[in-house]
Amino acid sequence: RRPGAGLNLALGSLGLRQSPSALLAVRSSRAPPPPAGLRFPESKMAGSRLWGPRAKARPLLCALLLSLSRFVGSDGMGGDPAAAGAASTPAAAPHRRFEYKYSFKGPHLVQSDGIVPFWAHAGNAIPSSDQIRIAPSLKSQRGSVWTKSKAAFENWEIEVTFRVTGRGRIGADGLAVWYTENQGLEGPVFGSADLWNGVGIFFDSFDNDGKKNNPAVVIIGNNGQIHYDHQNDGANQALASCQRDFRNKPYPVRAKITYYQKTLTVMINNGFTPDKNDYEFCAKVENMVIPAQGHFGISAATGGLADDHDVLSFLTFQLTEPGKEPPTADKEISEKEKEKYQEEFEHFQQELDKKKEEFQKDHPDLQGHPADEIFETVGDRELRQIFEGQNRIHLEIKQLNRQLDMILDEQRRYVTSLSEEVSKRGAGVPGQQGQISQQELDTVVNTQHEILRQVNEMKNSMSETVRLVSGIQHPGSAGGVYETTQHFNDIKEHLHVVKRDIDHLVQRSVPSNERPKCPELPPFPSCLSTMHFIIFVAVQTLLFIGYIMYRTQQEAAAKKFF
Repeated sequence: RRPGAGLNLALGSLGLRQSPSALLAVRSSRAPPPPAGLRFPESKMAGSRLWGPRAKARPLLCALLLSLSRFVGSDGMGGDPAAAGAASTPAAAPHRRFEYKYSFKGPHLVQSDGIVPFWAHAGNAIPSSDQIRIAPSLKSQRGSVWTKSKAAFENWEIEVTFRVTGRGRIGADGLAVWYTENQGLEGPVFGSADLWNGVGIFFDSFDNDGKKNNPAVVIIGNNGQIHYDHQNDGANQALASCQRDFRNKPYPVRAKITYYQKTLTVMINNGFTPDKNDYEFCAKVENMVIPAQGHFGISAATGGLADDHDVLSFLTFQLTEPGKEPPTADKEISEKEKEKYQEEFEHFQQELDKKKEEFQKDHPDLQGHPADEIFETVGDRELRQIFEGQNRIHLEIKQLNRQLDMILDEQRRYVTSLSEEVSKRGAGVPGQQGQISQQELDTVVNTQHEILRQVNEMKNSMSETVRLVSGIQHPGSAGGVYETTQHFNDIKEHLHVVKRDIDHLVQRSVPSNERPKCPELPPFPSCLSTMHFIIFVAVQTLLFIGYIMYRTQQEAAAKKFF
């Protein structure tokens, strides 16, 4: 083996390397070879192998390994192993509370007037029921949405779900998530205003500086005095960044932005899986100071190239350190807002008192009555609606009863006419062509009597139903609505039966092959003889032929001039 290889291998396993000078010193420390002709006993030669320069280096190597093993602790960086274990223990997670006034999420995202509650949109932003299109896929479009009120959270976390889709391989310009002191409704920085005081997380999809480092996620802070370097993608102003492709993903892209204990962390879900919690680390900025109060917002812009920038949800959470109680709703309202609400309440109270005084002056006869009796209670309104519904049912039943009476009268007239026809036919000669037998006429008459009987039963049932409905209108009656509905259904069924019986009766009353012949009409006198008709047709034919010949000659004469 090469001299010093063992030492070099041991030091290499500890992350150290033996320098060439040290290796040269080890090599030079070897004993010179014995002179020629000088012999050592075999035992002396063996002892020289054990206690030569290589053997003397082994205790030093063991001491070095022992010292390094004591220096390197369990955490790999030195120190007490117990302390290292305590340092590796994860810190307790902060308490999260959802803030609905600084969030939006579909469905039913917008109201009927097209406004997102607690948010204001500007530019080319298009709110819909399930998402907000910040910037459409048209050239030179800008849009943004911002919270109407400022957030005064010491620590916060936002989760943004969005889609950036386009037809081309390269998109533009991008999307930005903001926390600024003032609203930047419109401007040149991804659709928002420049010179902002706060922080912006940019999802830049176009490579302006040509360094092939886009799409990228860039964190840029500003104190309100620095212009954004758009031509260089803010490379000299970026506090942290990472390259992530967020365009045209199968699932929505999610970004979790956390500001906790003056540390801003950005986590990205690339949208390759439907798992909502599949986040990966993107960037982190420590010791970051932002305004104590600010607006949350999101903006987007397009240039020569265009993408659709759609935001599906924007969820805001207030973070509270472990051991601290979350602030109550009263503490979040500032004294200025409390005074404003108190003034509005007093103003409305004064207007109500003034209206009461005016009403008492206009209606002096109602001054002695309690005010509660003037207004309709919920129970009174429901009872009134029930009575109105019963009255409508009563009117419908009366109208149906009149229709049944009309049907009954028509059936009576029909039976009377049939009876008269039977009596007339009975006096004639039986067996004539076009007449029906006496047995079939009796069957028809019996069927008509059966129909009359059923109609009378229906009329009696209708009378009973009307009586029940009249009893239902009394307040003490209960359960009448169901009986009325049942009788109404029975009436419908009876009407269907009557209609079916009448159709069947009309079809079978007289067979098709034995129907009576209608009386022959007397011959009408002829006003035109056959000879006159033939002469008239001949004259018309000659006139038509003459017209055709004349037209042909005129067309032939006209062609000579061309």
